[in-house]
Amino acid sequence: MSAFAIASPPITGLTAGSAPTANSAAELLKRGKIKETAQKFEASFLSVMMQSMFEGVKTPEPFGGGQGEEMFKSLLTDAMAKEVTKAGGIGVASTVQREMLKMQGLQEVAQ
Repeated sequence: MSAFAIASPPITGLTAGSAPTANSAAELLKRGKIKETAQKFEASFLSVMMQSMFEGVKTPEPFGGGQGEEMFKSLLTDAMAKEVTKAGGIGVASTVQREMLKMQGLQEVAQ
């Protein structure tokens, strides 16, 4: 035995899968971006749908109408669409997310 050999007890509790690897970290990042993109798509879809829905709605003159309302109506529908999506949406985001995961060769994670 050389002078540099030190006897130490084996380290237990560590396995190859216990620490996140670069692959799993990259995969988690990709999954997060896919989820965010799918939610943005759903919000955009809902915004266009709501804009069409509110197209025929007229507001009485004392409390609305005019160029100001027309100018800011798209901002209102965008905000409403984002809130609906944040609250769970209508199911478009989950479907888009599932298809994007397939396109990237990733399995859907059961929640």
